[in-house]
Amino acid sequence: MNDFSNRTDAGQTLAGLLAAYNEREDALVLGLPRGGVPVAFEVAAALQLPLDVMVVRKLRAPGQPEFAIGAIASGGISVLNEEIAPFVCDPVQLRAEMHRQHQELSYRERLYRNDRLPLDVKRRTVILIDDGAATGASMRAAIRAARKLGATRIVAAVPVGSSEALRALRDEADEVVCALEPALFVSVGQWYRDFDQTDDSEVTALIAQSRARPLKLEHEH
Repeated sequence: MNDFSNRTDAGQTLAGLLAAYNEREDALVLGLPRGGVPVAFEVAAALQLPLDVMVVRKLRAPGQPEFAIGAIASGGISVLNEEIAPFVCDPVQLRAEMHRQHQELSYRERLYRNDRLPLDVKRRTVILIDDGAATGASMRAAIRAARKLGATRIVAAVPVGSSEALRALRDEADEVVCALEPALFVSVGQWYRDFDQTDDSEVTALIAQSRARPLKLEHEH
Protein backbone atom coordinates (compact mmCIF):
# COMPACT_ATOMS: atom_id res chain seq x y z
CA MET A 1 0.00 0.00 0.00
CA ASN A 2 1.37 3.43 -0.89
CA ASP A 3 -1.57 5.68 -0.08
CA PHE A 4 -4.98 5.89 1.63
CA SER A 5 -8.34 6.25 -0.07
CA ASN A 6 -9.47 8.77 2.60
CA ARG A 7 -9.20 9.58 6.32
CA THR A 8 -11.58 6.74 7.22
CA ASP A 9 -9.30 4.24 5.49
CA ALA A 10 -6.25 5.83 7.17
CA GLY A 11 -7.90 5.54 10.59
CA GLN A 12 -8.74 1.89 10.08
CA THR A 13 -5.15 1.17 9.05
CA LEU A 14 -3.81 3.06 12.08
CA ALA A 15 -6.18 1.19 14.41
CA GLY A 16 -4.54 -2.07 13.36
CA LEU A 17 -1.15 -0.72 14.42
CA LEU A 18 -2.57 0.41 17.78
CA ALA A 19 -4.26 -2.90 18.65
CA ALA A 20 -2.23 -3.17 21.88
CA TYR A 21 -4.43 -0.40 23.33
CA ASN A 22 -7.72 -2.18 22.59
CA GLU A 23 -10.19 -1.63 25.47
CA ARG A 24 -7.45 -0.26 27.73
CA GLU A 25 -9.20 1.29 30.73
CA ASP A 26 -6.69 4.10 31.13
CA ALA A 27 -6.49 5.00 27.42
CA LEU A 28 -8.09 7.93 25.62
CA VAL A 29 -7.98 8.88 21.92
CA LEU A 30 -7.54 12.58 21.09
CA GLY A 31 -7.90 13.82 17.52
CA LEU A 32 -6.22 17.03 16.35
CA PRO A 33 -8.94 19.12 14.67
CA ARG A 34 -9.82 19.25 12.06
CA GLY A 35 -8.33 16.59 9.79
CA GLY A 36 -7.15 14.33 12.60
CA VAL A 37 -10.65 13.83 14.03
CA PRO A 38 -12.06 11.53 11.28
CA VAL A 39 -8.89 9.41 11.59
CA ALA A 40 -9.17 9.36 15.40
CA PHE A 41 -12.88 8.48 15.19
CA GLU A 42 -12.06 5.22 13.39
CA VAL A 43 -9.29 4.37 15.86
CA ALA A 44 -11.52 5.04 18.88
CA ALA A 45 -14.34 2.93 17.36
CA ALA A 46 -12.05 0.01 16.52
CA LEU A 47 -10.28 0.01 19.90
CA GLN A 48 -13.43 0.68 21.96
CA LEU A 49 -11.92 3.82 23.50
CA PRO A 50 -13.39 7.24 24.29
CA LEU A 51 -12.74 10.05 21.78
CA ASP A 52 -12.08 13.72 22.42
CA VAL A 53 -10.16 16.58 20.80
CA MET A 54 -6.85 18.29 21.50
CA VAL A 55 -7.18 21.70 19.91
CA VAL A 56 -4.00 22.83 18.15
CA ARG A 57 -3.50 25.73 15.73
CA LYS A 58 -0.72 26.03 13.17
CA LEU A 59 1.29 29.25 13.07
CA ARG A 60 1.46 30.22 9.41
CA ALA A 61 4.04 32.18 7.46
CA PRO A 62 2.82 35.59 6.19
CA GLY A 63 1.20 35.21 2.78
CA GLN A 64 1.79 31.44 2.81
CA PRO A 65 -1.17 29.88 4.64
CA GLU A 66 -0.04 26.31 3.88
CA PHE A 67 3.45 26.85 5.29
CA ALA A 68 3.59 26.13 9.04
CA ILE A 69 6.34 27.77 11.06
CA GLY A 70 5.08 26.36 14.36
CA ALA A 71 1.95 25.59 16.36
CA ILE A 72 0.13 26.43 19.58
CA ALA A 73 -2.04 24.25 21.84
CA SER A 74 -4.22 24.60 24.91
CA GLY A 75 -2.52 25.70 28.12
CA GLY A 76 -0.23 28.31 26.56
CA ILE A 77 1.91 25.74 24.73
CA SER A 78 3.79 26.91 21.64
CA VAL A 79 6.26 25.18 19.33
CA LEU A 80 8.28 27.24 16.89
CA ASN A 81 10.45 26.01 14.04
CA GLU A 82 13.50 28.06 15.03
CA GLU A 83 15.36 27.15 11.84
CA ILE A 84 12.68 28.62 9.56
CA ALA A 85 10.58 31.19 11.45
CA PRO A 86 13.15 34.04 11.59
CA PHE A 87 13.62 33.88 7.83
CA VAL A 88 9.95 34.07 6.85
CA CYS A 89 8.50 36.49 9.38
CA ASP A 90 9.69 39.27 11.68
CA PRO A 91 8.86 39.42 15.43
CA VAL A 92 5.90 41.77 14.87
CA GLN A 93 4.36 39.45 12.27
CA LEU A 94 4.96 36.46 14.54
CA ARG A 95 3.29 38.15 17.53
CA ALA A 96 0.31 39.09 15.36
CA GLU A 97 -0.03 35.53 14.06
CA MET A 98 0.23 34.08 17.58
CA HIS A 99 -2.45 36.48 18.82
CA ARG A 100 -4.72 35.59 15.88
CA GLN A 101 -4.29 31.85 16.41
CA HIS A 102 -4.79 32.08 20.20
CA GLN A 103 -8.16 33.74 19.53
CA GLU A 104 -9.00 31.00 17.02
CA LEU A 105 -7.90 28.33 19.54
CA SER A 106 -10.24 29.73 22.22
CA TYR A 107 -13.12 29.89 19.75
CA ARG A 108 -12.62 26.27 18.65
CA GLU A 109 -12.24 25.03 22.23
CA ARG A 110 -15.71 26.45 22.92
CA LEU A 111 -17.12 25.17 19.64
CA TYR A 112 -15.84 21.59 19.97
CA ARG A 113 -16.32 21.22 23.72
CA ASN A 114 -19.85 22.64 23.58
CA ASP A 115 -21.07 22.23 27.18
CA ARG A 116 -18.59 19.47 28.07
CA LEU A 117 -16.06 19.74 30.87
CA PRO A 118 -12.47 20.74 30.05
CA LEU A 119 -10.23 17.94 28.82
CA ASP A 120 -9.05 15.70 31.65
CA VAL A 121 -6.07 13.47 30.82
CA LYS A 122 -4.50 13.17 34.28
CA ARG A 123 -2.90 9.75 34.81
CA ARG A 124 -4.20 8.59 31.42
CA THR A 125 -2.53 7.02 28.41
CA VAL A 126 -3.25 9.49 25.62
CA ILE A 127 -3.22 8.48 21.95
CA LEU A 128 -2.84 11.69 19.92
CA ILE A 129 -3.89 11.37 16.29
CA ASP A 130 -3.54 13.60 13.24
CA ASP A 131 -4.04 12.83 9.54
CA GLY A 132 -0.30 13.19 8.93
CA ALA A 133 2.88 14.95 10.03
CA ALA A 134 4.78 17.16 7.58
CA THR A 135 6.81 19.27 10.04
CA GLY A 136 5.45 17.67 13.22
CA ALA A 137 4.85 21.09 14.83
CA SER A 138 1.14 20.52 15.53
CA MET A 139 1.72 17.10 17.05
CA ARG A 140 4.65 18.35 19.15
CA ALA A 141 2.46 21.14 20.54
CA ALA A 142 -0.24 18.54 21.32
CA ILE A 143 2.28 16.27 23.07
CA ARG A 144 3.52 19.12 25.26
CA ALA A 145 -0.03 20.17 26.10
CA ALA A 146 -0.98 16.61 27.09
CA ARG A 147 2.15 16.39 29.29
CA LYS A 148 1.28 19.68 30.96
CA LEU A 149 -2.26 18.40 31.60
CA GLY A 150 -0.85 15.36 33.43
CA ALA A 151 -0.95 12.46 30.95
CA THR A 152 1.28 9.59 32.10
CA ARG A 153 1.96 8.08 28.67
CA ILE A 154 1.68 9.75 25.27
CA VAL A 155 1.42 7.92 21.95
CA ALA A 156 1.69 10.06 18.80
CA ALA A 157 -0.01 8.28 15.88
CA VAL A 158 -0.25 9.36 12.24
CA PRO A 159 -1.05 7.46 9.04
CA VAL A 160 1.85 9.16 7.21
CA GLY A 161 4.79 11.33 8.22
CA SER A 162 8.05 12.77 6.96
CA SER A 163 11.25 11.29 8.40
CA GLU A 164 12.15 14.69 9.92
CA ALA A 165 8.77 15.06 11.63
CA LEU A 166 8.81 11.51 12.99
CA ARG A 167 12.33 11.98 14.32
CA ALA A 168 11.20 15.12 16.18
CA LEU A 169 8.13 13.30 17.55
CA ARG A 170 10.22 10.39 18.85
CA ASP A 171 12.16 12.90 20.97
CA GLU A 172 8.96 14.01 22.71
CA ALA A 173 6.38 11.19 22.75
CA ASP A 174 6.68 7.90 24.65
CA GLU A 175 5.76 6.03 21.47
CA VAL A 176 5.32 7.03 17.83
CA VAL A 177 3.15 4.95 15.51
CA CYS A 178 3.12 5.63 11.76
CA ALA A 179 1.85 3.51 8.86
CA LEU A 180 3.84 5.20 6.08
CA GLU A 181 7.22 6.93 6.23
CA PRO A 182 7.94 7.79 2.58
CA ALA A 183 11.50 8.60 1.52
CA LEU A 184 10.21 11.46 -0.63
CA PHE A 185 7.67 13.56 1.26
CA VAL A 186 6.15 16.75 -0.13
CA SER A 187 2.82 17.07 1.69
CA VAL A 188 0.37 14.99 3.73
CA GLY A 189 -2.32 15.32 1.04
CA GLN A 190 -0.26 13.54 -1.62
CA TRP A 191 -0.74 10.25 0.31
CA TYR A 192 -4.55 10.42 0.19
CA ARG A 193 -6.70 9.92 -2.88
CA ASP A 194 -9.46 11.96 -1.20
CA PHE A 195 -8.10 14.71 1.04
CA ASP A 196 -11.06 17.08 1.21
CA GLN A 197 -11.04 19.63 4.01
CA THR A 198 -12.81 18.53 7.20
CA ASP A 199 -15.19 21.23 8.44
CA ASP A 200 -16.21 22.13 11.99
CA SER A 201 -19.66 20.54 11.70
CA GLU A 202 -18.06 17.20 10.77
CA VAL A 203 -15.76 17.42 13.81
CA THR A 204 -18.60 18.14 16.25
CA ALA A 205 -20.81 15.44 14.65
CA LEU A 206 -18.08 12.77 14.95
CA ILE A 207 -17.42 13.65 18.60
CA ALA A 208 -21.16 13.50 19.38
CA GLN A 209 -21.49 10.19 17.51
CA SER A 210 -18.53 8.72 19.39
CA ARG A 211 -19.87 9.87 22.78
CA ALA A 212 -23.25 8.27 22.03
CA ARG A 213 -21.60 4.92 21.37
CA PRO A 214 -21.59 2.70 24.49
CA LEU A 215 -18.16 1.39 25.39
CA LYS A 216 -17.78 -2.21 26.56
CA LEU A 217 -15.65 -0.83 29.38
CA GLU A 218 -18.64 1.09 30.73
CA HIS A 219 -20.78 -2.06 30.94
CA GLU A 220 -18.15 -3.79 33.04
CA HIS A 221 -18.24 -1.26 35.87
